[in-house]
Amino acid sequence: MAFFGFLSDVKIGRLSLSTLLSALIILLICIIVSIVISKILRKIISRGKIDSVLAGFIRSAVKVALWILTAVIVAESLGIPSTSLVAAFSVVGLALSLSVQNTLSNLFSGLTVLVTKPFVAGDYIETPDISGTVKSVTLFYTVLRTPDNKPVYVPNSDITKSRISNCSREAQRRLDMTFRASYNDSTEQVKAALTKVIFEDARIFSDPAPQVIIISFDSSSVKYGVRVWVSNADYWGVNFDMNEAVRSSFVRNGITMAYDHLDVRISND
Repeated sequence: MAFFGFLSDVKIGRLSLSTLLSALIILLICIIVSIVISKILRKIISRGKIDSVLAGFIRSAVKVALWILTAVIVAESLGIPSTSLVAAFSVVGLALSLSVQNTLSNLFSGLTVLVTKPFVAGDYIETPDISGTVKSVTLFYTVLRTPDNKPVYVPNSDITKSRISNCSREAQRRLDMTFRASYNDSTEQVKAALTKVIFEDARIFSDPAPQVIIISFDSSSVKYGVRVWVSNADYWGVNFDMNEAVRSSFVRNGITMAYDHLDVRISND
């Protein structure tokens, strides 16, 4: 008792040594409790099916909350009113939120993407501004890999504001292509040439059935449409190969692959 009385008599500024020692013990206890809670949370997250980025954010948010709670408890033990400390945290938080509005917008947009999952890593997506394969989703950026293997970092706020087409969500995908032929070539001949190319490619599904149709009669050509269903993995391969095969088929069958042009005729009258 005499020892504690001695500690109470020894003061550093306005605080006694016993108060500082108590605050230190409380700080150590809070740190231990925080470590235990963090370990329990890590186990809970590892057992659940939670995205790794979202899991990291949850752990960070809980850690920050625990540190703030620790600061409030230690401040109370030192005789500092918790209301003053909370008010100080509020002012600092407001100042930070105003200075990093765009960052916070990207942060919450990233959380929205992680929770709603309109796409996941490996999906090929298209937006009005860019398209590519999703490489990763971080809290602030969505990283896309373009077809020419360039990583593009798109702010999450731009992603959530855009219309997103997920081209990988379904196993099958329809390929729509257009070809132009001359008015001098019969419709039956052009359709037969296109149909032959379709059935020669084993990657094209027979169900749903392929379609060869006339889309429009333009000023210099007839526009034909080809609609076929393929697997996602074969989409681009079939697209490129069809262009080459149709070109060769038109040449073999004497079909003119038309283009926009203007005929000028000079009369001597």
